Amino acid sequence: MKNFFSNNLTKGSSCYKSLFFLLLVLLIPGITLSAYDWGLLTDQTAGIADTTGNLDDVMDGFTYTGTLIPWVSIPFGPLSAPKGNLYLSAGLTVEHQSVDTIFIPELLRTELSYRFGEGSELHAGRMYYTDPLGFIVDGLFDGAQVIMGLGGFGNLGIGAWYTGFLYKNHTRITMTEEDFTSFNLPLDYNKFADTYFAPRRVIAALDWEKPGLSEKFRLKGFLIGQFDLSGNDETYHSQYLGAKFIFPVNRFILELGGCMGLAEHKVDDETKTLFSFAGEAGISWLLPTKVQDRLTLTGRFSSGTPEKEDSSIAAFIPITTQYQGDVLRAKLSGLSMIHLEYTIRPIESLLFNLADSYFILSDLGTYRTYPIGKEGHFLGNEISGSVTWFPVSDLQLNLLGGVFMPSLGNADRESNVLWRIELNAKLAIF
Repeated sequence: MKNFFSNNLTKGSSCYKSLFFLLLVLLIPGITLSAYDWGLLTDQTAGIADTTGNLDDVMDGFTYTGTLIPWVSIPFGPLSAPKGNLYLSAGLTVEHQSVDTIFIPELLRTELSYRFGEGSELHAGRMYYTDPLGFIVDGLFDGAQVIMGLGGFGNLGIGAWYTGFLYKNHTRITMTEEDFTSFNLPLDYNKFADTYFAPRRVIAALDWEKPGLSEKFRLKGFLIGQFDLSGNDETYHSQYLGAKFIFPVNRFILELGGCMGLAEHKVDDETKTLFSFAGEAGISWLLPTKVQDRLTLTGRFSSGTPEKEDSSIAAFIPITTQYQGDVLRAKLSGLSMIHLEYTIRPIESLLFNLADSYFILSDLGTYRTYPIGKEGHFLGNEISGSVTWFPVSDLQLNLLGGVFMPSLGNADRESNVLWRIELNAKLAIF
């Protein structure tokens, strides 16, 4: 990476770079100037897919997404032991689907981190957060989090974030009908405020982790709350309480996690208190071979909507949508799955992955994405695979493909096969 002052003196850096950096110096006293790093990333994906089962022209399913991401990282404090770091990044994306092409500006990870005390940290800005289970909330959010080292009692994290300034398609919040409708509206610069931003919500999280419990056993607990600030006729507040256990045994890794959900769902003037639950269990086997390979079996379950209208049990609704399939972009609401995955790295620069997933409906009323007509609970089977190649340290190439076969279930046997093929390239220019 480039030393700022040596470049500025010997090569004559442009005036705007100097002004930008001067502002950072004024904002953050004690900045470590000589450790200033910056770079430019490109992330491009081209794909062809039929995710509806009724594609007439293959080229109608062609998509292209290209993102240019400049970034800068500036540690501050003593050179020998920096106390913190400022990371700034932004993105400009061109997205083409069928005949439509749009440009999407975004402020990406923009985070100030500072270490204090023994194992304690403060993070503030636009930062990543994911829950211990990985399917309740995941993504970039605006806010702050404090992680406190409690010595032998583990680590405690307390954070709060706001979602209303984020780009909706990357946040993927679809908790209510209004959210779902807004998510599917194309970006329109004539109606920018109505078609760009994610739903307005506040997320608060309390995380506790005890690594090395009994030398091997790891335990993570969490309490997450989500508060709807949309002001619509339909509002949805929710809270999640759960835990995850990780226990390695010889060449096996056992994982078990679950959570209970409590929601206050208001439609017009009527409010219902609803309970839901979701969980997962998995086992990974590090095979005794000469190469790096792993076999993983995972099962996930989420509650659905009972047939009784007055029941307080409801479908599990996560805050952000984490797709459960590579071809079937399924949301974990009223859906369960069994997932078998094999990963092998024969050489350092090459990684292969093969996965088989079977999807099961927890009920016949919640899952609406596919298929439309449902006769039974067994949705179908998906087979997917990927190849990742690192020809050089700054370049990563990914090829992904897969098919979803509804004929292997009884929910909608007559539906056509869904499929997807994607090629992705990530390049660090400097």
